[in-house]
Amino acid sequence: YFTNTLILPVVNGPTEGLALIYVMHFLTGFLGAHWWVEQFGRSIPIFSWVPFLNEISTYRVVLYIMIAFAVIPTVGCNIQNVHKVIQARKGSMLLALAMLYPFVVLMGGVLIWDYLSPSDIMGNYPHLVILGTGLAFGFLVGRMILAHLCDEPKGLKTNMCMSLLYLPLAIANALTARLNDGVPLVDDFWVLLGYCVFTGSLYLHFATSVIHEITTALGIYCFRITRKEA
Repeated sequence: YFTNTLILPVVNGPTEGLALIYVMHFLTGFLGAHWWVEQFGRSIPIFSWVPFLNEISTYRVVLYIMIAFAVIPTVGCNIQNVHKVIQARKGSMLLALAMLYPFVVLMGGVLIWDYLSPSDIMGNYPHLVILGTGLAFGFLVGRMILAHLCDEPKGLKTNMCMSLLYLPLAIANALTARLNDGVPLVDDFWVLLGYCVFTGSLYLHFATSVIHEITTALGIYCFRITRKEA
């Protein structure tokens, strides 16, 4: 958007993604949450004749369909658009793809943590995992957008990796359970809570620092109520 390279078509991921979220919420409200865990053939009888789909849960069918017909095409089109822009600027596609490695490390680190955790953090504390990872993901996206907007590629990946500092500690704590008869050094709940506090503080610091720099450059105030002069 800011660099005139993010040109969204009429049918695009963000808009249609929000529309799908609204539809899913309406379906859940009208049909109930149990509708998603029923077999697809029972949830939508018109598809009961399909051999494979009628035996699995509805939410799994929706997930597979969204991955096949929404996620993969959207990601493919975005990569193609970036490739065209990089070719026009005579840049390196490998350097552009290297900007994604903090995202890959973040998701991989969380999955490894979940695999090693004796408490099944995704099963028992999904809200904390999603909250902490979402804040870290938001920091990465915001930092990347700001860097591209300000033409500041130097040190970008190093700065983005700040959101990954907590994961080695969490994984190491999960590994201590292997040496201590399944009991980690610190309970996973408190580690997850610290993860959310860390990522939340990081995102808040990023947001407030950006706002401060913008207000300083423009000579305006934010988060401040001034008294009107008579």
